[in-house]
Amino acid sequence: MMATSSNTYDVIIIGAGAAGLMCAATAGYRGRRVLVLDHANKPGKKILMSGGGRCNFTNLNSTPANFLSGNPHYCISALKRYTPQDFVELMDRHGVEYEEKAPGQLFCRDSAKDVLNVLLTECEWACAEVRMETSVNKVTENEDGYRLATSAGELTCESLVVATGGLSIPTMGATGFGYDIARQFGLEVLPTRAGLVPFTLHPELKQQLAPLSGVSCPVDAHCHEHHFREPMLVTHRGLSGPAMLQVSSYWQPGDEVHINLLPAQKIQEDLLALRKDKPQSTLAQYLNQHLPKRFAQAFNELQGWQGPLQECRNADIEQVAHTLGDWTIKPAGTEGYRTAEVTLGGVDTRQLSSKTMAVKERPNLFFIGEVVDVTGHLGGHNFQWAWASGVAAGNEA
Repeated sequence: MMATSSNTYDVIIIGAGAAGLMCAATAGYRGRRVLVLDHANKPGKKILMSGGGRCNFTNLNSTPANFLSGNPHYCISALKRYTPQDFVELMDRHGVEYEEKAPGQLFCRDSAKDVLNVLLTECEWACAEVRMETSVNKVTENEDGYRLATSAGELTCESLVVATGGLSIPTMGATGFGYDIARQFGLEVLPTRAGLVPFTLHPELKQQLAPLSGVSCPVDAHCHEHHFREPMLVTHRGLSGPAMLQVSSYWQPGDEVHINLLPAQKIQEDLLALRKDKPQSTLAQYLNQHLPKRFAQAFNELQGWQGPLQECRNADIEQVAHTLGDWTIKPAGTEGYRTAEVTLGGVDTRQLSSKTMAVKERPNLFFIGEVVDVTGHLGGHNFQWAWASGVAAGNEA
């Protein structure tokens, strides 16, 4: 342990978000003198806004298959060593009430503040100091570790942990500072882009769907063979909802998105049976049975489907079934980092230890959380990565 002075720490963590606070408590409990720095005015801002203010803090079914990375095996070790059950036990110890809103997805029953309070309490108990409204202007390496020039003066540390997050939601204070530090020390940063983000549409389709703004329906959406069966929401800007957010992480400009509007139905069989049993039935009536009324009506008008089913040939019914089962759109783009929940890409994990999150060439420099090239699906997986990577680094830093 380093000789201590008021400006000297064993571990400095840049970033008071989910990963940084988890790391701070873990390192503090090991007896390390820990300081967390953040330029924002309050810690854990993204925690507080997540899950509609209720924070989907983990997913009981989280596996490495729920993460995107250029190095897909990297996340396995940390996720195996700190599981969703481990974090649930932490919540239980603090008496936080939570509920499972969708299979595996755990949310605070009352408020996301409960998760943040757990983290801040753990930091307090572990004697880890959290200092807000302090920006880091420069990081340099010295023989004992690192020197940081900050808005509150010069600080030194033996181990430095970068937990600065990605570029998503800049109004929350997101910056590319963590990537700058990585590049400064010779690390490769993979191209970044917005993930878990709503799609925007070309003007014609946007106008056609405008009457449906606010309507949600369960769909099966896929892009590059990655399927997600979740709700889709039509907005005044484009398409959102869990299904679209999930698919957006796999979408690249110019790609098509395929949407099965009736994933629970065998559409062609349904329509052939309906034509036989109730020949006067219309497609509009069928759609009304299985889709929200406004959506059924607008989609029917969009396709120009009219008349009773008895007037439809087999080929017509086949075409209708194909349209409903594989509605294909080509998004104009996404809403970008402004509303994205995560940032894809980041620090190339091939340069990091999967056990400790440390840079292989610099065992006292760590990168954790969203700043690295590990991005989870929607539904609590990104928080689980924050906890797991924070603990991995905290046990070593």
